[in-house]
Amino acid sequence: MSSGAVVYVVDDDVGVRKALSFLLVSAGLNVRLYESASSFLKEVLDPGRCCIVTDVRMPGIDGLEFIRRLNERGLNVPVIVMTGHADIPLAVEAMKAGAIDFLEKPFREDRFLEVVRFALVCDEKSVRRSQELMKTQARLQSLSQRERQVLDCLVAGKANKVIAHELSISIRTVEIHRSNVMAKMEARNLSELIRMALFVESTASS
Repeated sequence: MSSGAVVYVVDDDVGVRKALSFLLVSAGLNVRLYESASSFLKEVLDPGRCCIVTDVRMPGIDGLEFIRRLNERGLNVPVIVMTGHADIPLAVEAMKAGAIDFLEKPFREDRFLEVVRFALVCDEKSVRRSQELMKTQARLQSLSQRERQVLDCLVAGKANKVIAHELSISIRTVEIHRSNVMAKMEARNLSELIRMALFVESTASS
């Protein structure tokens, strides 16, 4: 877990903000407090590595609308919503909108910290995945049109002989293109090359 990660607590109740801040700081976590979703959205343009803990029912922008606003901005950060028993259906809607978990009040301190730490780990994995995706996309863009054709054939499981026939080139030329593709993609073997291509493809279709 990144030591620079921040836990944003968004709640209109000053007592809740102070109590959660004390708990999180005592656990060695970085905390920033906001009294409303609107103040967070106004002040935080790039939250960095983080998670957000928010009450699901707040004046103005409630927790559900808060998540929607974050999604509209393309801020794919883990959100934990806090809810009273009567607000469980609203919390479920928040999870459908993208919240990673919800905590029903009153909750145990150890349970709260467990959920927060899980959210921070998920965010760190998401950041690493995004970084890997950008690197792989850049490598794909460096391929020539012919190299990309050869790669597509390899991903489809076609042998060099078949690729040569379909592209009307010699097997030796296929081997040269294949070697160039491996080098440009920085793949150690064919399975890794295929994994990279499928990773980008699956991300684009999701």
